[in-house]
Amino acid sequence: MFIREKKNSSGSISIQIISKKNGKYKVVETIGCAKNDLEKDLLLLKAKERLKELDPKLFYFDEEDKIEDSYIFGKIDFSNDELVPIGDEVIFGRMYDELGCSKIFSKIKGLYSRNEKNFLFKSLVISRVLYPGSKLYLSDYLFYFKGMEITEDKIYRFLDTLYDEKIKLKVEKCVYESTLKKIGGKLIVCFYDVTTLHFESESEDDLRIIGFSKEGKLNRPQIQFGLFTTTEGYPLAYDVYEGNRFEGHTLKENLEKFQKRFKLKNNIKPIVVADRGMLNKDNLKYLEDNGYTYIIGAKIKNLSNEIKEYIANLNFQSDNQTYEIYLDENNKLTNSKEKAKYRLVLSYSIQRMKKDKYLREKHLKKLKLQIENSPNLTKEKLKSPYKKYLDLENNNNNNCNITFKLNEEKVKLDEKLDGIKGYITNDFKLTHNEIITHYTNLYFIEEAFRISKTDLRIRPIYHRLEDRIKAHILISFVAYAIYRDFTLKIKKNDIKITRQILRDLIKHIFAIKTDNGLMPLKLSKIQQQIYNALFDS
Repeated sequence: MFIREKKNSSGSISIQIISKKNGKYKVVETIGCAKNDLEKDLLLLKAKERLKELDPKLFYFDEEDKIEDSYIFGKIDFSNDELVPIGDEVIFGRMYDELGCSKIFSKIKGLYSRNEKNFLFKSLVISRVLYPGSKLYLSDYLFYFKGMEITEDKIYRFLDTLYDEKIKLKVEKCVYESTLKKIGGKLIVCFYDVTTLHFESESEDDLRIIGFSKEGKLNRPQIQFGLFTTTEGYPLAYDVYEGNRFEGHTLKENLEKFQKRFKLKNNIKPIVVADRGMLNKDNLKYLEDNGYTYIIGAKIKNLSNEIKEYIANLNFQSDNQTYEIYLDENNKLTNSKEKAKYRLVLSYSIQRMKKDKYLREKHLKKLKLQIENSPNLTKEKLKSPYKKYLDLENNNNNNCNITFKLNEEKVKLDEKLDGIKGYITNDFKLTHNEIITHYTNLYFIEEAFRISKTDLRIRPIYHRLEDRIKAHILISFVAYAIYRDFTLKIKKNDIKITRQILRDLIKHIFAIKTDNGLMPLKLSKIQQQIYNALFDS
């Protein structure tokens, strides 16, 4: 079916809906008769709405224009060449501008003008969010969909000039200030962690070095990526380290830079939250000496026997029940809050208790089989986390054979600690619930790494030159700042659509290219919901 304008002998124009069947045309409905252009335009609009009811299609084929093989949208004759995707700019381009990073190149001189640098950086950030892939894909995307010829060589030359410490500081400052606005202007808690990012190349250098890989890429060179975030995972700052550095040694250096960069004074220093491996004795001493409070996880079953015996005698009966223990500077029990240097807060979970029991019984069963079937087994070769509950026995014979025996008393003590989790802090003002909640929110920085590695494809890294590697991480940092804000706003507005479909909906926001510029098409209902969720204050 299609809309036809039929000229009458009286000079008026009839607006009709026509169908074609078996080569014959039939008037389905006459919408009305127009005597002037205004009346005709109104009838055409009415006809278009009626046609949608009769034949719900977006584009209408006009039999009168069949020879030209064109499609008709209302009164505008156009082809796919006139359709331009604008969702990248409408959604993520606006979010980039609101982040404030469009001004970072204002006083930076170099190969490209300020506008060129901002366009290239912005395009690389948006591409990392919307269609993460190689830099070559960005070049092809701009050419085929935007009609812009930006060669891959030009992109790589830009990457060679993009990274230096001044630009990194400007980028971190705009992201930091934007994050502060989102969290109410005050940084109360910050989370720190490190992950590894591997390369496809097998070549090493001063930065790309084979080390302990958290991704299991044991034979691949890597770098380490240290990140500070807030509650809910908003980014604050980051740094890049050699692939073989011990992650616990990055905190002090990164925190010193963070403190200097944003001029943090003692009265506005955030609570630092990190996992047990990150906050070793040296790091804790640094935090204490520099006026920081912190929260770390305490592995109850690895504490001293004195503390474990005390905890085992506490009466935990229900979920979310908590206790508090005071520790002195030597990590020993004290009954005096005035003499205490740390608080050990304990929480209990029935579900955690069941899991602890299951894992212990599973591993002890395997451990017993190892002992029985391997007479020459040494304690060093045992891989079970429960080998600490084994005692050595000398059989007092000439062969000096040594056997293992399970210490049942140690196992019973372990059972009494099932379901209990501990948190150590030097902050004496926080409630138990606040301490537990802050530590639980470490999940957000783990999610930040997961999003960066999967949704934004920050790794594997294919670059070889150090400046390009650092430029790639800089682009990914800004992309994550935008994408995190995007996902949180979508979630808060209860839009339950997968991230891939969200991307596709944004990619399918179009405009029509006309002589007067681009004419945006009206957003679909769900596209409008997405837009409102992001930009309605």
